[in-house]
Amino acid sequence: MRRSRARDTEVCGVTAAIVVIEGKWKTLLLWILESGPYRPGELLRKVPGISEKVLTQALREMESDGLVHREVYDVVPPKTVYSLTPFGRELSEALAPLSEWGHRRLDRLTEEQAVPS
Repeated sequence: MRRSRARDTEVCGVTAAIVVIEGKWKTLLLWILESGPYRPGELLRKVPGISEKVLTQALREMESDGLVHREVYDVVPPKTVYSLTPFGRELSEALAPLSEWGHRRLDRLTEEQAVPS
C-alpha cells in the first residue's frame, strides 16, 4: 500500500489499520514504546538494523497517524522523547490477539518442519 492511503476514508477497517502499521519497523516500534518513552538513540540501539533515517521516517509517519507523541525539550543539546499516545496504545492492544495468532502459526510451522518427510 502507498502512504497516500493513510488518509483515505473509502477503505475497509482492516485496511485502515494495516496502512498505519505497514512496513518493517512500525509494529516493533509500537511494541517497544509500550514499555514507556524513549529517545531516538535508545530506539536505534533497541532496533538493530534500522537506520537513523528510516527510524525518523517511521516515527514521523506514526506521529502523523496519531500513534506516537513527540516531545521536544528546550535544552542544549536538544532532547526529543517519543511515547505512545492513547490511540497508539489502543492499536497496540488491538494487535495483541493478532500477535498471539502469529505465534501459534509459527509454532505450527516449526512442528511441520520437525516432521520427517
